[in-house]
Amino acid sequence: MAQWTSAVGATQLARLIGSQQERPAGPGTRRPPAYRALADGVRLLVLEGRVPVAARLPAERELALALNVSRTTVAAAYEALRSEGFLESRRGAGSWTAVPAGNPLPARGLEPLPPEALGSMIDLGCAALPAPEPWLTRAVQGALEELPPYAHTHGDYPAGLPALRQMLADRYTERGIPTMPEQIMVTTGAMGAIDAICHLFGGRGERIAVESPSYANILQLMREAGARLVPVAMAPGLAGWDTDRWRQVLRDAAPRLGYVVADFHNPTGALPDDGQRRSLVEAARSAGTVLIADETMSELWLDTEVEMPRPVCAFDPAGSTVITVGSASKAFWAGMRIGWVRAAPDVIRSLVSARAYADMGTPVLEQLAVNWLLTTGGWAEAVDLRRQQARGNRDALVAAVRRELPEFEFQVPHGGLTLWVRAGGLSGSRLAEVGERVGVRVPSGPRFGVDGAFEGYVRLPFTVGGALADEAATRLAAAARLVREGAGTGAEAPRTYVA
Repeated sequence: MAQWTSAVGATQLARLIGSQQERPAGPGTRRPPAYRALADGVRLLVLEGRVPVAARLPAERELALALNVSRTTVAAAYEALRSEGFLESRRGAGSWTAVPAGNPLPARGLEPLPPEALGSMIDLGCAALPAPEPWLTRAVQGALEELPPYAHTHGDYPAGLPALRQMLADRYTERGIPTMPEQIMVTTGAMGAIDAICHLFGGRGERIAVESPSYANILQLMREAGARLVPVAMAPGLAGWDTDRWRQVLRDAAPRLGYVVADFHNPTGALPDDGQRRSLVEAARSAGTVLIADETMSELWLDTEVEMPRPVCAFDPAGSTVITVGSASKAFWAGMRIGWVRAAPDVIRSLVSARAYADMGTPVLEQLAVNWLLTTGGWAEAVDLRRQQARGNRDALVAAVRRELPEFEFQVPHGGLTLWVRAGGLSGSRLAEVGERVGVRVPSGPRFGVDGAFEGYVRLPFTVGGALADEAATRLAAAARLVREGAGTGAEAPRTYVA
């Protein structure tokens, strides 16, 4: 069952069904009966996460009025959904959305395969690029030169090295958000930052509102912390946040925390505009919700002709509602496990105090390496190299997928590291399973949802380019053919997931 039960009104559901793009029928294809079209529409909304699992659906009579169809049509659609496992009903209590019992959540995480285990496998499971040399080597050499004075101390800096805290604060000030070092804590990666925030604010059983889809590893971190996840559907395509839905969830569920990836959202690549950011911060403030703004992708701005919106914390510069999380891992290198938190000074003090029972502090040498990059200009040059790599990889992967898999649907984001791909009506979980057999590893859509949504999707990161991107698309196309032929489950016929 879902972590939180919501209700979808008749008018809202009718609007969502009406917003679905109708796919053109092939020659000689007959239109399905009205009840079948309605059932398929609701099923697709659930699988795409636009209607949460375990959401209460409107009564048959109410939905019939909203859609201007007969009650018999709605009753038949509900019965079809029940028979397929997408609806559960209890007499006198109503009906709730569900996912079929045969679609378990993937058990494995998104950890990259170790280099020695790769062999001929093309690993698209992790959205991370190799280090932007020579800048990694230069940064480590520079850090070693700066190390001796620190080596004469105890080496524990729970809030981070003062020099790096000052540098990070100055960077926010340069972006138009005045920031003091007292508003910064250096962490062991963004995951370490979010883990600390969740333990401080979101104790076991607390509700956390999350985008749907969202970053898989963060969802798992929150589940393991005992949080009750409240999914909030993204707007279609790259349109960003559905702020009306966010306001409704923040009002009705009153979550203690909200988590968003505002800049080149992982996995969709969406970039919410200034108006959406301002609206979300105002809604969170009104609801008493602390908003975690993950900006680890913010510097991966690939199409510079597109104007970047203001940081989310610009609409709450004091940091009382918005806690910002940044990291060196996406913009520089995943092996550089340096992250940071920007928040109000009292929040930073609480996080630092709690750290004594967690990891004590972040490695000094890596902090010095990041500080060297920031102070020498090496960061800007390394990030520029990273953008060139990601842009070239993106364009190569997009061209290859469009050529080899024309039935796959996606929109090309202006930045970040990921394509969010509707897999031509196939099961993303089966594509992932069969893909590994043919030498390409991709994460399936349900990893990025709550309770089994997004079965018809896969995420493709921009981690390979050139001939390797071509080969990855060729292998994925081979996997798709095998899934269509039923190879995903032996003799069982392939299952499709779109209306």
